Amino acid sequence: MFASDRLVTEIPDVLRAALERADDGIVIVDDAHRITHFNAAAERIWKLAAADVLGSDAAVLTLNCLHGGATTDFRDEISLARCDGSRIKAQIAMSSANVAGATHRIVFARDVTLDAERRVRIGLLHAVSDQTNRAVIITDVEQNIVYVNSAFTALFGYTSEEAEGRRAGDLIAGRHTDRDAVVSLVRRLMTGGHGGEAELLVCDKDGEEIWVCARIDAFRDKKGRVRHIFALLEDITETKQLRSLQQLIMAALADEAPITEIADRLCRRVEQIAPGVVCSLLHVDAAGLLHPLGGPSLPEDYSRSLDGIAIGPEVGTCGTGAYYGIPVLVADIDADPRWQPYKARPLEVGLRACWSTPIKAKDGRVIGTFGFYYREPRAPSRWHRQIVDACVNLGAFAIERKEARAEIARLAYHDMLTGLPNRAQLRHLITTAIDACPTGGHVALAFLDVDHFKDVNDTLGHAAGDELLIQLAQRLREHIGPEDMLGRLGGDEFVILLPQRNAEAAERVATGITEALAAPLRLGSKLMPMSASIGISLYPDHATDIDTLMQQADAAMYMAKQAGRSTHRLFSAEMNGLTEQRLALIAALRRAIAEGALTLSYQPQIRSCDGAIHGVEALARWHDAELGDVSPAKFIPLAEECGLIEQIGLWSVREACRQMASWRRAGLNIPSVSVNLSPINFRNVTLAARLKDILVEYDLPPDALMLEITEGAFMQDRVAALETMNAIRELGVGLSVDDFGTGYSSLSRLAHLPIRELKIDRSFMRDIEKDAGALAIATAVVRVGQGLGMTVVAEGVETEGQRRTLAELGCDVVQGFLYAPALAPVAFERWLIEHCAEQARAMLGRLAPVDGIAVKRSA
Repeated sequence: MFASDRLVTEIPDVLRAALERADDGIVIVDDAHRITHFNAAAERIWKLAAADVLGSDAAVLTLNCLHGGATTDFRDEISLARCDGSRIKAQIAMSSANVAGATHRIVFARDVTLDAERRVRIGLLHAVSDQTNRAVIITDVEQNIVYVNSAFTALFGYTSEEAEGRRAGDLIAGRHTDRDAVVSLVRRLMTGGHGGEAELLVCDKDGEEIWVCARIDAFRDKKGRVRHIFALLEDITETKQLRSLQQLIMAALADEAPITEIADRLCRRVEQIAPGVVCSLLHVDAAGLLHPLGGPSLPEDYSRSLDGIAIGPEVGTCGTGAYYGIPVLVADIDADPRWQPYKARPLEVGLRACWSTPIKAKDGRVIGTFGFYYREPRAPSRWHRQIVDACVNLGAFAIERKEARAEIARLAYHDMLTGLPNRAQLRHLITTAIDACPTGGHVALAFLDVDHFKDVNDTLGHAAGDELLIQLAQRLREHIGPEDMLGRLGGDEFVILLPQRNAEAAERVATGITEALAAPLRLGSKLMPMSASIGISLYPDHATDIDTLMQQADAAMYMAKQAGRSTHRLFSAEMNGLTEQRLALIAALRRAIAEGALTLSYQPQIRSCDGAIHGVEALARWHDAELGDVSPAKFIPLAEECGLIEQIGLWSVREACRQMASWRRAGLNIPSVSVNLSPINFRNVTLAARLKDILVEYDLPPDALMLEITEGAFMQDRVAALETMNAIRELGVGLSVDDFGTGYSSLSRLAHLPIRELKIDRSFMRDIEKDAGALAIATAVVRVGQGLGMTVVAEGVETEGQRRTLAELGCDVVQGFLYAPALAPVAFERWLIEHCAEQARAMLGRLAPVDGIAVKRSA
């Protein structure tokens, strides 16, 4: 009997039955390397029948651990080759036993193919999970973490070893985390519901707050029971939360919301995404004074107390930050010396710390502050710093827009040259003064017109005229009371509003002004004698409505001029004859139009690139046998008032085209002529047809004519004006926006108008070499014109420095006294011939050296 036979016989029947029922394959090999036991599970694993292998050599099992008679214990997972050629993953364990002096090896085998495949799949899932940029958390039903991916580690700072086994809520929830939202989702999952999303403010390992979008769902077994809960966490701090601030501000700006409403929306949104923060937005004006714009969670009385406080090195947090232009943190308001004069109210409502960051304009000016108040002494978190970085840019955009709108409003109601209230604002001021006038009181209105102002413009140029008006405005301010108001109607006409002044008091003011103007003004190196004619009307003695009151002051002013100028007159009933004079002036204008007494003078427009002539502007002039030269500033408004302006406009076009045709027949090549038209002309739907007839009559191409319009032409009666403008452009006639930049037009509208040319107003030329603001506006107009494919023409160019500056900006065309004033046709012809000769001489001067070299070389 072999030892193996003894082993088999020695195995009790009960044990043998147990070995047969075992889930693991069990094989016993004797010391002669023969198989002595092979249970049913082993038959399934190796796909061999026990009857076929018992007594056979163990090599049939293809187990390396049995080779060479090895007796050491062995455990491993192997790829097992079976007799039919198939392979499985098997867990093999081998041990040795000494029975009756003989060594037997017992092999335990388990088919783990499915487990291995599952582990491969899990490994792949892990690899995929680690590649996603979303953090993954898997917990058991008690919400203890069993798995986190690498994105979780990157986002929160916890390794998988640090995270696993801890409750998810304890690990990443912060004081401001909405735990109820998570509990509600988990409860729904546990009761068979579907998962859902929640936006949560959580914390990383360092305590920094992070906004995440959490998608929470469950893994269930075949019976639908929850086995694990998983969450996908996406960092939305920047992509959603900060972007929501941008969208909020852009939407508010698009809605044309007031700056205070924009600031309020911004502060409220910040307080939503940064719980525990009390937000504040302040404006810093040009004088360095603070003005609250938004702070919905601050006490209203505290915000009001900040209004008008000057910034400084010891003015709380916001005032100090604005003064130095750097962020300032006061972690303890109560103890900080900068807060001592201001701390009572904040401390009373529980505010203990404040962090303020200055808001800067593009030019570096501090224009506001963005502040965070805290209810405990602390510094800002990383999340708070991210918010502020976004908000200071948004705040700067909103405040700069506010300032731009305020400047536009100022330009709309103030004179560009002097900064005084203009005609529109004066009417409002007069109305206010009349409404405030007590029973028995008076309001005096004085019209002032500069004597012989046209002579200054004609002899010294418009720049000198502008300087005279500026100095005059300054002198007038010095000789009126603090309650009096000075405004400019236009040209050389000023208005002085004198509240609570009777006739005697108003005449004393007028006498004082007349005496003050007796001293000459200095214009550069010249002393310019100065005088003005003043007319006064009185509310309610002379009139009770504004229009009549202004007409009467104007009538009195004309009477002062007729009295020899440099004096004043108080309106009286006898002056009603002035109405007759106005009617006479209107009649004279009608006769001038009918009899051809109006003339056109022509001012050349010169190309910046080569000095060649670009065209001419036709300007209406009126010389009356009795009245003398009547300024266009006088008769053009009069023509508009009495309905003659449309007739003058069409006459100007016809006369300019006639002159152009005459010049072309004479061989003078002038590319185009510009004619000024009133907005009233563009209300006439037949204008394009009339222009076509005129061009055909004089055999001129459409591009020989350019029509100059003011911004008001397309701001009033927009539909009719735009239809007319489109018809004109279809005809081929050019359209030019005159005095661009002085009105209240929309660039977005301008881009869709059929405009070919922009003209920079002469008011920007005077200081373009030394005033950064004037230069910036001229630059902007040039850039707008270039961007829209338009020609840009600068008016009022009187110095070489101005021309050079404009050329450097890329301005296409210039016109002004630098080249010539507006000239009568014959004088213009002489000027043009001389200008062309100068151009030719200059060209020969440039070519002569080159020719000399060529001659020398050929010799």
